[in-house]
Amino acid sequence: MEVRAALLALNGPDVPYRVRNALPTEKADIVAECRIPRVGVTLKTQMRLIPEKHEVRFLDERWENRSSGNADAQYGRGHAPAVYRQWETKQGHDGRRRKVETFRFDTREMTEPLRNAILGAGWTCRGVLKL
Repeated sequence: MEVRAALLALNGPDVPYRVRNALPTEKADIVAECRIPRVGVTLKTQMRLIPEKHEVRFLDERWENRSSGNADAQYGRGHAPAVYRQWETKQGHDGRRRKVETFRFDTREMTEPLRNAILGAGWTCRGVLKL
């Protein structure tokens, strides 16, 4: 299938995610995963291909664990773009202390290439809350 090949072709050394065929235990055809240990976030997009409709149904899931324990772990599903940042306080040239961004990740860095590959293959994409 053209859309499957387009999605799998997104893999590469410069992308923060991995696109793969779904495991037998997953209720999907294709899965994209992104783990960001630096901020304790895991993103997963499961995609089911519906060839007769030229449609991809996808489910976005997110796990966040920003503390050392699991007490604050959160799970979410559905489309919810987010930007994760880390800051550091450094001394500037004028001697004043300033916050400097040391890390940034936007979830759209994964979801937009997926959507563009689907649309580029002539298919439509539909977000769902259950596959």
